[in-house]
Amino acid sequence: MGDLTNSDYYSKNQRNDVSSNHEGGFGVSVMELRELMELRGSEAVVKIQEEYGDMDGLCQRLKTSPTEGLSGDATDLDKRKEVYGENLIPPKKPKTFLQLVWEALQDVTLIILEVAALISLGLSFYQPPGGDTCGTAAAGAEDEGEAEAGWIEGAAILLSVVCVVLVTAFNDWSKEKQFRGLQSRIEQEQKFQVVRGAQVIQLPVADIVVGDIAQIKYGDLLPTDGVLIQGNDLKIDESSLTGESDHVKKAADRDPMLLSGTHVMEGSGRMLVTAVGVNSQTGIIFTLLGAGEPGEEEKKEKKEKRHNKYKQDGAAAMEMQPLKSAEGGEMEEKEEKKKANVSKKEKSVLQGKLTKLAVQIGKAGLVMSAITVIILVLYFAVDNFVLQKRPWLTECTPIYVQYFVKFFIIGVTVLVVAVPEGLPLAVTISLAYSVKKMMKDNNLVRHLDACETMGNATAICSDKTGTLTTNRMTAVACYVGDVHYKEIPDPGLLSVKSLDILVNAISLNSAYTTKILPATKEGGLPMQVGNKTECGLLGLVLDLKRDYQPVRNQIPEEKLYKVYTFNSVRKSMSTVIKLPDGSFRMYSKGASEIVLKKCTKILNQEGEPRVFRPRDKDEMVKKVIEPMACDGLRTICVAYRDFPGDPEPLWDNENDILNELTAVCVVGIEDPVRPEVPSAIVRCQRAGITVRMVTGDNINTARAIAIKCGIIHPGEDFLCIDGKEFNRRIRNEKGEVEQERMDKVWPKLRVLARSSPTDKHTLVKGIIDSCLTDQRQVVAVTGDGTNDGPALKKADVGFAMGIAGTDVAKEASDIILTDDNFSSIVKAVMWGRNVYDSISKFLQFQLTVNVVAVIVAFTGACITQDSPLKAVQMLWVNLIMDTFASLALATEPPTEALLMRKPYGRNKPLISSTMTKNILGHGIYQLVIIFSLLFVGEQIFDIDSGRHAPLHSPPSEHYTIIFNTFVLMQLFNEINARKIHGERNVFDGIFRNPIFCSIVFGTFAIQVIATIPNSKLRFLRGAGQLTKKNEMPGDEDMNEDNEEIDHAERELRRGQVLWFRGLNRIQTQIRVVNAFRSSLYEGLEKPDSRPSIHNFMTHPEFRIEDTTPHIPLIDDTDLEEDPALRMIPQSQTGSQPQSPNKNNNAVDSGINLTIDTTSKSAASSGPASPLHSLETSL
Repeated sequence: MGDLTNSDYYSKNQRNDVSSNHEGGFGVSVMELRELMELRGSEAVVKIQEEYGDMDGLCQRLKTSPTEGLSGDATDLDKRKEVYGENLIPPKKPKTFLQLVWEALQDVTLIILEVAALISLGLSFYQPPGGDTCGTAAAGAEDEGEAEAGWIEGAAILLSVVCVVLVTAFNDWSKEKQFRGLQSRIEQEQKFQVVRGAQVIQLPVADIVVGDIAQIKYGDLLPTDGVLIQGNDLKIDESSLTGESDHVKKAADRDPMLLSGTHVMEGSGRMLVTAVGVNSQTGIIFTLLGAGEPGEEEKKEKKEKRHNKYKQDGAAAMEMQPLKSAEGGEMEEKEEKKKANVSKKEKSVLQGKLTKLAVQIGKAGLVMSAITVIILVLYFAVDNFVLQKRPWLTECTPIYVQYFVKFFIIGVTVLVVAVPEGLPLAVTISLAYSVKKMMKDNNLVRHLDACETMGNATAICSDKTGTLTTNRMTAVACYVGDVHYKEIPDPGLLSVKSLDILVNAISLNSAYTTKILPATKEGGLPMQVGNKTECGLLGLVLDLKRDYQPVRNQIPEEKLYKVYTFNSVRKSMSTVIKLPDGSFRMYSKGASEIVLKKCTKILNQEGEPRVFRPRDKDEMVKKVIEPMACDGLRTICVAYRDFPGDPEPLWDNENDILNELTAVCVVGIEDPVRPEVPSAIVRCQRAGITVRMVTGDNINTARAIAIKCGIIHPGEDFLCIDGKEFNRRIRNEKGEVEQERMDKVWPKLRVLARSSPTDKHTLVKGIIDSCLTDQRQVVAVTGDGTNDGPALKKADVGFAMGIAGTDVAKEASDIILTDDNFSSIVKAVMWGRNVYDSISKFLQFQLTVNVVAVIVAFTGACITQDSPLKAVQMLWVNLIMDTFASLALATEPPTEALLMRKPYGRNKPLISSTMTKNILGHGIYQLVIIFSLLFVGEQIFDIDSGRHAPLHSPPSEHYTIIFNTFVLMQLFNEINARKIHGERNVFDGIFRNPIFCSIVFGTFAIQVIATIPNSKLRFLRGAGQLTKKNEMPGDEDMNEDNEEIDHAERELRRGQVLWFRGLNRIQTQIRVVNAFRSSLYEGLEKPDSRPSIHNFMTHPEFRIEDTTPHIPLIDDTDLEEDPALRMIPQSQTGSQPQSPNKNNNAVDSGINLTIDTTSKSAASSGPASPLHSLETSL
């Protein structure tokens, strides 16, 4: 829901409203309502009386009925939305793709690379004057052909940087999009009860309009501002707005103002909606938050708002709703943090470990790259200026700089490869993927890290009702009129008097929103709406062939005189009605042992009250309540009490009122265990997770259910205690909780019955803070009630029930179980462990790549003054290894095997011993192969050595082989990395992950295209040109010869030049024809015959360094550099007189002469130059 920049939204609203409310024909403007909502307590009551007469007057002005609500007419609703606004707060604009790109560019290593690439690019276009004066530095630097190709390196680095940035930005963008999807899904699910056309309906929160009559009850989070019309014992927690932690009592005649974003802690009632969306209290605060952010967004929004007065994109706009999005800063949470100073948990375990690891690796990489650069620079300086005693010439400075830039680029490359920037990517992909899949498993993840924390869970504290059981309550036994019926009796067996009192007590003393509706499907069970325990009791009324609706119609909700709603302290609910004769009757129901304690009479068989002595109570507990509880039934006692009408009792004096009751009956309600729970609990126990049941039920019921679920097994050493005993054991004389006492209780505790929410919170806190085990316990908690909020927040992972859960519980949770089912928690554990494993797989893979690449680049640079893996190649490796591999390994689906091992624990290192073994083993194997190729590769394959190549030389076959080998080893290691627990079969289940397969094959294909066919394709292209037009290369040669001779012009006299030029032209043309006849076809047919490339590359002048890999980034400029085009049969070269520059031999045997002649421009006309050899051969 983000901080919204729309302060202007109001001012504009306010301008429009004064006029628009009269257009709308409503008798009150938005501004008047906003002013009204800013009043509190008696001021508000006075204001309503002064302005509108009373609540009915306000309802009339808003054209609504306090009992029947709005008609629900579409035009009327639209008009209300136009005049008073919609109930949604416009969301913060998502970051645009370009903003995300800009953020991705802020990465330091990328910036360093960009700078290096730009310097390299700039210098590659500089041509220094002078000949051999700059020493080794100059070797080949002014070669036209290769100098032209010099820009490729810089460009390629820039291109790979662009790739990395785009991939990162795209990932962030899709993540954001996913969250918005998740958010809107949460929002659509949030409904609220509203009266429209005299019917109570559930509406999405966004559809509520001003003038609606909303029904509010315990556990609701108010979605709008409103004025209370009628309320029962209503208490509101306004801490999220005011910071006051005490609950505020609300009543229509004392303090009727209800504010959005506050929680209903007790009671129920009806309110008239007076402000929605940005005009409600929460909306106003949001807008203030948004107004705090200066910047263009506001200007943009102002413009937009002027254009479209109220047209908001309903789909994108986020409703006023309590559930925060992952990024959203919801004010309530902020307020709560201020209030209780309990920030949401510390960084998740995995993120903490990863950050630490990334920092360590980064530091190591930095050191390595610094050493590499220093060694290269020193070696170069010592070699040139000390050993060869060359002076530093000003005109050579750019060349030296170019060398230093090259060294710098190598250093940065080492750093780039060392830093595993794929890690955050892998984590993101893995989590996002898991979250998406977990949706299908009924886990709606609200905080990403909860997903992975769940994999480390060692304890689950679960509710009983609804989570372990089906939450379909049915009355199966009862005790009425001194008789214990094992099943529901025939109504004829009960006295009419008892039956009437029972039916009235149940029908009136329950929330009127609780109903039993006919089944939706043929043969289905009737639908239970509202509180499930009450549904069980209403079901009992129906089973006794009576109906509760006529009773309720006779005494509608507003005629109830006083309601003591159920809360966790009372554990009972009571309703007072005024009888026709002016006296009062109070009906009460609640936990049997609690209500029976307050009973002094009980109805006998005839339905007359008789005395109920303490010893009768004890007998009743033994004979009736305990047997029912041992069968796993929840026992509810129904009672009543009559009061005289005069003098009227003091209703606020609860202890006196809720006493001296007359018991009517005790009902046993069964909530059957969900069929899939026992197996899920077995899986948890096998996975090393202790399941504890924390319930408000009595100890016998709880124990019976725990045995059915398999939480406890008879004969084991465990504790089943109730809240009282629990507190007695863990608190000292002063009543403070002591950790050592706690440590004696929790390890064996399996069932905690009759527990209050504070007990639950104490238990969770006690387990988390315990130091008994060497690993800190990771606790997951389920909760559905408003009072579970503190425990859900305290736990490492809080699960809220999606169906039965109150908004408050969902608000405090990390994951919402959309089906309220315990077995979904087991799936969450599985996904959590899978995330952890995916990251470990990726780490194992990534670190192997990093170790090998860094060592190769480092030693290569130190020994051969040049990294065998060029910057561009490293970046390509980085791209495939980081981005694609993280995609491939992060999307492995979870398997049952994940639940066969114990949790990892918080302190276990990320890289296990097995992984270390794999990384080192594979690293050594790769290094051996790469170093063999580097130092003896040219002999093994009989090719030219690529070592000691000068600046800007074309890529050599030798280094291409090394590069290919390196990438393919990584590719196969990716398959090895799929297993991290020492499994033998790495191919197991490989086809279950199509993403993995497609990425491996895709990378392989790109790698093949990037390196091998280049030369082949160019070869064919060259051949094609020759066949079409024999003279064509000749012409090209002439142009290039011109340039070539231009270089020599400084030394040669003008006439000589012309003479040579003419001769050269004739010779070239003859040669072209000969070459075409003799060796074109040979070359085409026998690509294997390439030993003479030796002749080509052995002279140092021609080993001109160019750090470009063969990837499709390089176009025709590469023509000059392709080793495969230089396939020169040796037989032809043999007949030439061997001049000191062996390269000359190539002239006579050209398959594609353009190439040879360009590479000749290295030399000036000294004895070893092509011109010189031309003279001798002439």
